[in-house]
Formats: sequence, structure tokens, C-alpha cells
Amino acid sequence: MTVKIKKCNRDDLQILQEISIETFNDTFKNQNSPENMKAYLERAFNSNQLEKELSNISSEFFFICFNKELAGYLKVNINDAQSEKMGDESLEIERIYIRYKFQRKGFGKYLINKAMEIALRQNKKIIWLGVWEKNKKAIDFYKKIGFVQTEAHSFYLGDEEQIDVIMSKTLV
Repeated sequence: MTVKIKKCNRDDLQILQEISIETFNDTFKNQNSPENMKAYLERAFNSNQLEKELSNISSEFFFICFNKELAGYLKVNINDAQSEKMGDESLEIERIYIRYKFQRKGFGKYLINKAMEIALRQNKKIIWLGVWEKNKKAIDFYKKIGFVQTEAHSFYLGDEEQIDVIMSKTLV
């Protein structure tokens, strides 16, 4: 099993856009209206938005590949790039998505470990993420690896307000 994690740059914009749309759509399309999915995908993953995120020095994207095939990706934020004001000692995992055919093979854990490695290298004490309250599979995964629910916030998918559970993990 050859697993590689590669930092993304602007040259990866098109493939980042493709995998972002694919994985978000696969994860949430069955629980949301087509109109709200379309609105969110167009807003969150258009080329200009992703280029802006790739250019932000407080954000980083990583691809995870298995036997040279793209299996998923990770986006982490620090400082003002965090979607909530969690302080300078925190690192946010804003996006962590694994393609459907690669799920349940340990790739999410690889990406969580990458996020923890980045956080520790940058002297962060906490890593945190928001996960939709209806995504029980993800919540259970995060609990299993030591995350705890700390609060919640609103997330808008199109015109629908949804609640994301905020989960965090203190690093040693």
C-alpha cells in the first residue's frame, strides 16, 4: 500500500475543484435539496474562491493518494483563516473528504495525523473542526480518535441553515 500526502498549490486548482465538488456532492446530496446543493457547490468551489483559498498563507490544502490515485483531500486553517475565532493556539480542519471508493480504508486517519503534525509543528495546542450534526458516521469517527464536542455553529447550505457540531482535540 503506497500512500502519499502532497501539498497543493495553484497548479492543482482544477483537480482540487473537481474532487471538492465530487466528494461534497457524494457526501451530502441524498440529505439535501438539489437547489441548495447547487447553490453551495457554485459558491464554495468556484475557481475564484478556491484560488483565493489556495493563495491564503494561513490555509493549506493536501491531497492524499493511494497507488498514485487521488483518494481525498484536507484543508487546514490557522489565524484569521479559521471559520470561527478560536484563537492563535488553534488549527482548524475545515475540509477533510475521502472519495467514496476509498472510504473505510484509514485515509481519514492519515489526514487527521497530517493535521496534527502541522499543528504541533506550528505550536498549536488545539485542533478543531465543524461537522454537520446529521453526519453521525463522521461524528463517531472523530469521537473514536479523541475529539470531543465543544460547541456548535450555523452552516448555510444554499438557503438552509444547518447546525455543525464543533469538535476539538487538545494536543499533547
